[in-house]
Amino acid sequence: MRRPLLILTAITFLTWVGARVTAVALPLVALAETGEAWATGLVGGMSGLPLLTVGWWGRGLRERLVSGRALAVVMLVQAAGLAIVPVAALVGHVGAVSLCASGLVTGVAGALLGPAERALVADLADAGHDDAGHDDADGTGGTAARWLAWQDLAHRVSMIFAPPLGAWLVVAWGAEPLLWCQAAVVLVGAAAMLGVPRAGARTTGRSEAGPTPVLAVLRAHPQVAVGVVAAGVGGLCWFGFTLGLAVLGVEHGMPGALVAAGMSGYGATSVLASLVAPLVVDRLPRLATAVGTWAVLGLAFAALPAVVPSLAGVALVSAVGGLATPFGIAALNALISERTSGPERRAAFTAETVLHSGGASLGLLVGGAVIGWVGAGPALVATGVVQVAAAVVGLLAARTLGVRARATAEMPVAAVSG
Repeated sequence: MRRPLLILTAITFLTWVGARVTAVALPLVALAETGEAWATGLVGGMSGLPLLTVGWWGRGLRERLVSGRALAVVMLVQAAGLAIVPVAALVGHVGAVSLCASGLVTGVAGALLGPAERALVADLADAGHDDAGHDDADGTGGTAARWLAWQDLAHRVSMIFAPPLGAWLVVAWGAEPLLWCQAAVVLVGAAAMLGVPRAGARTTGRSEAGPTPVLAVLRAHPQVAVGVVAAGVGGLCWFGFTLGLAVLGVEHGMPGALVAAGMSGYGATSVLASLVAPLVVDRLPRLATAVGTWAVLGLAFAALPAVVPSLAGVALVSAVGGLATPFGIAALNALISERTSGPERRAAFTAETVLHSGGASLGLLVGGAVIGWVGAGPALVATGVVQVAAAVVGLLAARTLGVRARATAEMPVAAVSG
């Protein structure tokens, strides 16, 4: 199973590089073709709608996404959505309709693809673990945890060099050719995805009847629910870091400098941590790491106003948060892969995507108003405190639920012995 897992990791890397390059080119095409600044965010805004609602409309689809062939079909839909804007530019009709259509189509594909890729990685890793003759009865799932951590590394590495690459290619080629390139990259990824098999009915749970609601899975697995909610709170509070530092930079006469320093420090250490996470993820306490790292990020947020306007201070404090985050994500993915399987696994990864990525989109939507009301510094402190509080409450809740579960499991034994 190693070859298909390598293919999935490579596809993740290539598509994320293309997506981040497109993020540079797409607003320029929208602005050049429409002449309206508000149109530059239409694709991104519309793509968020399917993400926020995928738990509802995607329920009957995610159980079918159990093989590379099925994911390749979704990638073809994504490529078609990406091609809408450059095709419209060719005929001179880029407008709100084409931009919204592109956002909706790519949003639908992306909302299905991300959780399905992670679930398939876990399925294939579990199948390979069993085929190798290892005993998986203890539920360690270490192989799946490591491969999911490698996939997260592929995602994070793209954050470092893809945006500057996109900016250089815009100058060298122009924005429209980059949009065609992204569609081509996704098509290549879809072709490569055909070489990824399905893991088998035992691992994917295809024999189970009926779609699995996301909320039902979270209720059945309270530790997974705690980890997913903590990640959602982290996503919701992300605006405090990006928008907060941007506004603080303007207030101190350093527009762009503070947010650049913060993102550089965060990005550099998050990539370094992602290199280490696959090697140590099997030794990490699952829930404590998945929840506790968001508290570390929250403490970093709360400390940032104290070091402003020092660029070195902002970079250093942000680096602490970046160093912690990949370990939390690796632990959460491991927790999901170990506690769930089949349709439940796909529903759990969907919940993680909706709450974390959807929370980040929602936070950016309302974050400007929050900062305008309380100020950038207080907003940073508040978002930090909220993440710490969510981590503490989550760990206490998980501990209480664990005690109740053990007491329930011991009741029949006590009754018999009495």
